[in-house]
Amino acid sequence: MTATDTPPTDTAGDPDRRPVWAPGFWASAGAGLVIVGAALAVAELVAALGLWIGILNQAASPLQALGAAFIQLTPEWLKEFAIRTFGQHDKDALRGGMALTLVLLAVVVGLVARKAPRVAAIVLTVLIAVVLLAVYTRPSTVGPLDGVPSIIGGAAGVAVLGLLFRRTSVTTAPAAPPLAAPVEMPERRSKADDADTVPAPTGFAPDRRRFFKVAGLVAVAAVAGGAIARFLPSAADVAASRAGLKAPVPTDVQQIPSGISLDVPDQPSFITDNAGFYRVDTAFVLPSLTAQDWNLKIHGLVGNEISMNYDDLLDREQIERTITLTCVSNEVGGDLVGTATWIGARIDQILAEAKVQEGADCVLCTSVDGFTLTAPLDALTDGRDAMFAVAMNGEVLPQAHGFPVRMVVPGLYGYVSATKWLVDMKVSKFADEVAYWTERGWDAQAEIKTSSRIDVPKGFAQYSVGQEVTFAGVAWAQQRGIASVEVQIDGGDWQQAELSEPLSKDTWRQWKFGWKATDGLHTVRCRTTDGTGAVQIEDQTPPFPGGSTGYDSRSVTVS
Repeated sequence: MTATDTPPTDTAGDPDRRPVWAPGFWASAGAGLVIVGAALAVAELVAALGLWIGILNQAASPLQALGAAFIQLTPEWLKEFAIRTFGQHDKDALRGGMALTLVLLAVVVGLVARKAPRVAAIVLTVLIAVVLLAVYTRPSTVGPLDGVPSIIGGAAGVAVLGLLFRRTSVTTAPAAPPLAAPVEMPERRSKADDADTVPAPTGFAPDRRRFFKVAGLVAVAAVAGGAIARFLPSAADVAASRAGLKAPVPTDVQQIPSGISLDVPDQPSFITDNAGFYRVDTAFVLPSLTAQDWNLKIHGLVGNEISMNYDDLLDREQIERTITLTCVSNEVGGDLVGTATWIGARIDQILAEAKVQEGADCVLCTSVDGFTLTAPLDALTDGRDAMFAVAMNGEVLPQAHGFPVRMVVPGLYGYVSATKWLVDMKVSKFADEVAYWTERGWDAQAEIKTSSRIDVPKGFAQYSVGQEVTFAGVAWAQQRGIASVEVQIDGGDWQQAELSEPLSKDTWRQWKFGWKATDGLHTVRCRTTDGTGAVQIEDQTPPFPGGSTGYDSRSVTVS
């Protein structure tokens, strides 16, 4: 019993009477968690079963729908804060925020039910309506039955609420007489006489034993149902689909020469491994799409609509290219940039088959989860190595990076080019289209800015006087290439750094600079010049609306 539970009335000596009991604050709050947890578990289990047998879409998952709505409604400043603060774990932060919101709502339901179960049922019904709104307003494919799991889950939650807080008639014991008063033994009465007696006071209250028994059983069932829903459908299907594939053998291979890496200790490798490659997207839960179910439709301002499946794509000529990608949210000196070797089919060749009509200037690209972006048509058809990628660093494209198929377009920030889980391309005009990020004020055509970064040493590293110190980092300017990198110490002259061998204009280059340490606190900066002769912009600007600018710097101490 908690400190706020109503104490039971003494019923010693009368087994037919039970105490009047009311759940306390913590018991009610816990009951709210059980109620909402049961509703979500049932809904997710029904959605998973429906997706498994093919009668529902991914939009039927209430958690995915709520997650998508949570991201959709999150203010831009908060999204940027999450990316700056948590980097590739921004989704974890958003999930934590949504989980906290659901926990608070569940506690409210439980506390309201403590006093007014019917009002709590109304609150729960409103929450179900909100979930249905989130399901049916998702930009991804939604079917008429996709709201059924939320309705069934909501009904289960209301039923559990009724079981926990149902008030039944109880008979309370009369107050005991004062101890000092004489107690007269009543005469023995017959059952007939008992029928005429006035009953003890009665009331309505939850049954304590049933309350905790039901709460425990439902909690266990909710956890089990949620676990089954998590692993029943497509997560296993996607893993099986990827396991049954091999990265295609490209007909056009890019050779990586020696000297591509300067081999500076603690400097990130030239190729970023798949596990360490940055991930920034709007997918609250990874879309589950198998290679067998994948299909791409190309339509709009074309003379020849194209529909292809995964095998059709693999039958086309495959190219292999090492390309550096950059997120527009990358701050100066940030790590939302990486280089990988991609294999895929050229986009320009497939668009040529589609016979793009005159006047088109963009392609509205759509992910299976409904995310959209508008890619400049010129960037897809001007001869650069834009591709429908199916492999990354020698293995089948990971699910987190867009399996089965994603776009890779050198020279553009990802939010206008790198569609993951791609399923639809509409050739159109910028004047007629609006996409997820551009309608939020980001630049419609976002060329990656010339940038450089210091990786070694870390900030405020300490050295001894006379010690040989190596500063090292990377520089990138996709589609223009890197011509030079310079280093400045304490506002002095800019000095040339050593560069690694170039691979292509679409990959970063490593650089290093040697320095003999002198006493004091020192500030080191770097800048780069791209292949057109343009020097990196010095003015510090934030990522919004078209990418950050400024020189990266480090402070080191020598004593």
